[in-house]
Amino acid sequence: MSPPSLTVALITETYADRTGPDRLARRLAEARRAGAGLAVLPELPLDRWAPADREPRDGDAEPPGGPRQRAMAEAAASAGIALLGGAIVRDPATGRRHNTALLIDAAGGLVSSYRKIHLPFEEGFWEAAHYAPGDQPPVVMTGLALALGVQICSDANRTSGCQLLAAQGAAVIAVPRATPAASWPRWRLVLRADAVTSALWVVTVNRPPESVPSPIGGASAVIAPDGEVLVETTDPLAVVELDGAAVARARAGYPGYLGFRPAVHARGWTALAD
Repeated sequence: MSPPSLTVALITETYADRTGPDRLARRLAEARRAGAGLAVLPELPLDRWAPADREPRDGDAEPPGGPRQRAMAEAAASAGIALLGGAIVRDPATGRRHNTALLIDAAGGLVSSYRKIHLPFEEGFWEAAHYAPGDQPPVVMTGLALALGVQICSDANRTSGCQLLAAQGAAVIAVPRATPAASWPRWRLVLRADAVTSALWVVTVNRPPESVPSPIGGASAVIAPDGEVLVETTDPLAVVELDGAAVARARAGYPGYLGFRPAVHARGWTALAD
């Protein structure tokens, strides 16, 4: 039996205006025709970049199953493709808002979600004023040909999340982003390191250029488990096949075969917290 593979579409577009749901459906149909089984959108793809302003607006967020999630689900189902999108979602129990990644299957059903943990607070990226950090560790999202983990933008700058996902069996980590074009060289370095040290594929999709206080833009990319950058693009759509055999090779070699030693590191983190 040949190793599993997953063909992924990187969609470097946002869909915040009233034409967004229709445009998204057309783009997903195009991705499906190109052979993709999963489409990855940028961070908060159906929102304006709200954290450009310090003050949050009520309309930027929605309850679970809200209009943005429904729009993504309907578009995914119409195209017959799984979709990783996201929204600012209010927790009905606490009232807190969270930057939430949403994995939707090809029938439009919600498979899993993840709340962003690490929140910037600086010019153009006043995120800590707009939503609360997640308090649950990332988990592997199943149902695809390759097991998927998610780290939202700044999360990828703390490698512990990527390594936890790798230890749980993730073969791919998707990193939706909203980052300035000028910061891409540093992001490229960080994401390559995430791929190599966790021995998995990294798929990162940025928002397209936007004129906010810190201009957003720069590349989306696919990075192999050996650190090679296979795709680096600002095109609205790019499609690439991720080979599961590459993960197996990376984990058989150095540094992939090294154990994670979670109990040892947990003692160190616990000591810091005490």
